[in-house]
Amino acid sequence: MIDTVIFDMDGLLVDSEPLWGVAMREVFASVGVTLSPELTHLTTGLRTKEVVSYWHDYFKWEGKSSEQVVNEIIDNVTQKIIKEGRPMEGVEYILQYFQAKQFKIGLASSSPLRLITAVLQHFELAPYFQAVYSAEFEDYGKPHPAVYLACAQALNSKPLDCIAFEDSVTGMIAAKAARMTTVVVPEAHNRHNPRYVLANMQLDSLLDFNDTKLDLLIMK
Repeated sequence: MIDTVIFDMDGLLVDSEPLWGVAMREVFASVGVTLSPELTHLTTGLRTKEVVSYWHDYFKWEGKSSEQVVNEIIDNVTQKIIKEGRPMEGVEYILQYFQAKQFKIGLASSSPLRLITAVLQHFELAPYFQAVYSAEFEDYGKPHPAVYLACAQALNSKPLDCIAFEDSVTGMIAAKAARMTTVVVPEAHNRHNPRYVLANMQLDSLLDFNDTKLDLLIMK
């Protein structure tokens, strides 16, 4: 029986993806690497260390270690989210909806835990979650299902009893690989990506979710 919901964070609960892009471009520029917005989209959904490793293998910069670049990006994006970020449309609605249904609520994100903690506290979302997990502590990040499986285990839930909400293809694949019922809420420019057909349901906004949609998921 479906009684658990697990959310991604960046791009789904908080409008932080553009800020991630800006933060990465600023830090990469300090080592002589120029990334366009199109290039930063290539690594959406990956862990920060995986993004840095990906571009270091390509550009092979010198002067700063990969670890230093990772920490600078995390510090930079955390500051930007706290200063400029905003919740996505329907965040309080969807959390209150599942809270009223007495669902167990978890969060499974590719972001580092210190960033997740800062964001949830800043937007006063932390009280909604019974489990918060970061892929930084897993052997593999999304699209591997590890972080979703760890979050479900912490909630004492079976993966088949979980609904996962995601905004990216990478995250969707992770949730589906965990055998969870998956709802995607892509960015407007990416809604027609044919790969989202793998999800159980696609929405334009968290506000679009309701009892009818929940019933459809339960019956699938």
